[in-house]
Parts: sequence; structure tokens; C-alpha cells
Amino acid sequence: MRDDDIANIMRALGHPVRLEILRILASQQQGHCCCADVTESLTLAQSTVSQHIKVLLDAGLIERRPHGTRNRYCIRQDRLAELGAAFGGLLGSFAPMATSREAETA
Repeated sequence: MRDDDIANIMRALGHPVRLEILRILASQQQGHCCCADVTESLTLAQSTVSQHIKVLLDAGLIERRPHGTRNRYCIRQDRLAELGAAFGGLLGSFAPMATSREAETA
């Protein structure tokens, strides 16, 4: 995963409502739900929830599937796995720099 992909996802995850939407989607037994289902779980207007869902869609964290006249949303587990691997590599790349700085100040 490229740095700009990681940064885009981090921006999407940088709002507590979006994190809550991901939790709501993850807790659904069917693995997917519509915007109205998410809105019922939050104290926000449907238009606000839709905007947050759009940010998550644009970041590739969730996907939309047509279901009759509605859209259903689900978490992209593959994308979260990629993000987890990228975070591990990203954070690991910072560790040697921190260790060398600690040695310099000692």
C-alpha cells in the first residue's frame, strides 16, 4: 500500500463518527446494512451519515451493494488487512530511527 493510500485512509478514520459507522457495520449479523440502519444507531441526520459513508467509500474501507431500491454497505476486510500490514511496516520503519536517537541522547 502506498503512502498516499495510507494517508487517505487515516484521514477517513480521523473522525469519531466514521469509526462508529465501521463498528456498526462490523456488528451487523448479516455483515451489511443500509444507511437507514446506520442512522438509527446514531444521533445524526441521515444526510450527515450519508456524507460520512461517502468518505469511507472513497477511502475504500467499505463497499456498496445494490439491494432493491436501497444500497447496502459492508466493510472491505481485504482493505483492512492491507492497512494492518501497511501500518505494521510503517510503524516498524520508525522504530530504528527512535532507537538511534535514544542512543545519541544517552
